[in-house]
Amino acid sequence: MTGVEVAIGYVFAWAVRKARRVAGRADADVDLALNGAMDRVHGVVARRLGNDPELERLEAEAAAGQDEPSALTRQRVEAAAAREAEQDADFAKELEAAVSAVQKADRAAGGALAGAYGLAVSGDLSVKAEGGSFAAGVANIRDGVRLGNPQQPGTDRP
Repeated sequence: MTGVEVAIGYVFAWAVRKARRVAGRADADVDLALNGAMDRVHGVVARRLGNDPELERLEAEAAAGQDEPSALTRQRVEAAAAREAEQDADFAKELEAAVSAVQKADRAAGGALAGAYGLAVSGDLSVKAEGGSFAAGVANIRDGVRLGNPQQPGTDRP
């Protein structure tokens, strides 16, 4: 997952948390450093994308109670942010630093965060599949499910 994809996941999570605070459902033990770091990612993206209708749609989906943004909204906001990062190295660095701050704050809080389609685990995890089942990996609608050992880049062996 690229830094932009992670950043947009954090922007959506920020909007969800904001909606919950407004609705009075915020967790009393919410970590202030993590909230501040997520505010930073949102601020970096929002300043750069301005009143982008897709960013507004992403925030509206969060306010409506969705657990994840729609795939199309996510793709469009990611594309807009990626385009800006390609055109402006300073923005790319600022976004990467903001994402790193969220990850650092989360590690300090002892939690785990995952982007879209991800599972975050804080602690040990054991995954087991039997009888030809699929226990862990990535299923892509276009490419199907791939099982087995992934190839390391630049090698012909796993």
